[in-house]
Amino acid sequence: MEIHSQSLVWRSMLYVPSNMERFVDKASSRGADAIILDLEDSVPIGERPAARLGLAKAVETVSRDGADVLVRINRPLTEAVADIEAAVTPGVSALMLPKIESAEHLQLLEEVVEEREMAVGMHPGTIGFVPMIETAGAYFRMDEIARASSRNLGMTLGGEDFALDTGMVPDADTLFMASQKLVYAARAAGIVPLGTIGTVADYQDLEAYRDSAIKSRKFGFEGSACIHPSVVPVLNEEFAPSGDEVSAAERIVAAYQEAQAAGKGAIQLDGKMVDVPVAIRAENLLRRHRAILDKST
Repeated sequence: MEIHSQSLVWRSMLYVPSNMERFVDKASSRGADAIILDLEDSVPIGERPAARLGLAKAVETVSRDGADVLVRINRPLTEAVADIEAAVTPGVSALMLPKIESAEHLQLLEEVVEEREMAVGMHPGTIGFVPMIETAGAYFRMDEIARASSRNLGMTLGGEDFALDTGMVPDADTLFMASQKLVYAARAAGIVPLGTIGTVADYQDLEAYRDSAIKSRKFGFEGSACIHPSVVPVLNEEFAPSGDEVSAAERIVAAYQEAQAAGKGAIQLDGKMVDVPVAIRAENLLRRHRAILDKST
């Protein structure tokens, strides 16, 4: 199913090792907006050929309750081509592309994907991309990577790999600058910033994860991947507008529409000024709220 970034609702994106049948079987019941079938780090090299052979069945299994399906491929080109051959199949919405270094790198993979789409009778452009920024070199090319393909739906920072490549300890402090730059690059390109300001490795501390999600949404992120199903409800809740936010936005939009009808450009509501940016922000929040409701039905 072809997806556009404007309608994207991926509050929670659950990584599932594509070679682990018991995890694949349970994935659809976890409540995630999207399932990422992994062919990379969570799958041993020796098991990847079998995982590719079973991928089409896994896609069908994890999507049975309505989750979108992504596949994370590998970086070495020989493995990437083999992964793409398996992953370009009906039911896959997008590919997670690790360690993208440049626009040219992404466009090379796009050529491989398009050839595969045509070979299997899929409309060219059906499969979207989520490039992953995971190296110091890619940090300085985020803008060009974000704009490199019309297939790009979102972009994310691979915190653990990025910290490894830059010699940092992966935490919210060290990854803050790169995370914020990614938000700017994604928004400028019209795609969705995905991730949290921090790392997905420590999934047992759910309150810390909640705090990270709250902060990340405040800074512009719209959803995040996770490696354990216990995190899914936290992400679904914190990357969605609260009831109070929806009510406040509805009041702002209604009041501003009345003001515009009366020829006013700015008004006061509850002691705060409401002008064009405030009204548009409220409209965007309500649009996001409706998209989430549509996703749930």
